[in-house]
Amino acid sequence: MTDFESIERLRRIGWRGDTLPTNGRRLARVVAQHRAGYELHDGENLFGAQPAGHFLKRNLDPVERPAVGDFVEIEEGKPPHIVTVLPRRTLLSRAAAGERYERQSIAANIDYVLVLTGLDGDFNPARIERYLSLTEGSGAQPVVLLSKLDTRDDAAEMIEALRSRLPAGTPVHPINGKDPASVAVLMPYLQPGDSAVLVGSSGAGKSTLTNTLLGSERMATNAVREHDSRGRHTTTHRALLELPSGGCLIDTPGMRELKLTGDENLDLFADIEELAETCRFADCGHGSEPGCAVQAALDSGELSHERWRNYLKLRDEREEQAATLEARLRRQRGGRPPARPHSPRGSRDRD
Repeated sequence: MTDFESIERLRRIGWRGDTLPTNGRRLARVVAQHRAGYELHDGENLFGAQPAGHFLKRNLDPVERPAVGDFVEIEEGKPPHIVTVLPRRTLLSRAAAGERYERQSIAANIDYVLVLTGLDGDFNPARIERYLSLTEGSGAQPVVLLSKLDTRDDAAEMIEALRSRLPAGTPVHPINGKDPASVAVLMPYLQPGDSAVLVGSSGAGKSTLTNTLLGSERMATNAVREHDSRGRHTTTHRALLELPSGGCLIDTPGMRELKLTGDENLDLFADIEELAETCRFADCGHGSEPGCAVQAALDSGELSHERWRNYLKLRDEREEQAATLEARLRRQRGGRPPARPHSPRGSRDRD
């Protein structure tokens, strides 16, 4: 097979490069990770592989290990071994649960993050804002999907209220995950060479939607609990699937905890931050201070109390995570603090 044929074969699973390894290694994409190893695809065949020894070091940052969606170089053997993770063009990650700061890779080399939420008891605008905040630092475009339209008589009002909380231009698509005609609206995000990751709570309908996009019942599905619309984890690991449309979809288990990494800009709340800049005092605490633009917006209804509380929660979490990461990096540097310009901020009237 010529290099041209190999590259065209790899493009079918999302490869964007124009060259292949010249060191005798083979190029493939990680499509699943299990305790026993990885599943890879080279555009033609699916096969198992093990990570090379340097990926197993205890002090290695987990983000440096192969993740679903990565393109990797492998050395042949029984079994083949992953020796290099190629540079990622995008990476969706989250902070791991627990006190120790670590990042967990969710999906690499993706173009779109499809955030799926049911309009039943699963509906939670604050959680959607958290997903979108995590997506900001990934380099991928977020797309909000709202399933289970048939469960609410007031679905139109719910959707309009959600749109008002999101930045203009954020795609929001109400869908019926069981209806191929309904999910056809997703085809622009799943064209040949495109890669998308599907995220959402257990019971939101990820497996149902995936089956519809595949055109077959390949993913197990379960009914949700009636009292809270939550489901059991029918998807147990992340897996990259080739779709009939030509795109690739990474299905993920429902995530119970979505901790920010500390790198988020919270552009989702840029309007609130711009509003805060118009307060009379530069160090306004947005409480009872005179001339507080935030309190005025809350009093007038221009800014909802719910959205303001969620912004504060995510902002404080981001700052805490950023401080934890900085402390970790300082320890790695031997205790030397990072150089940064001094910029005192006093209590003064704004110009």
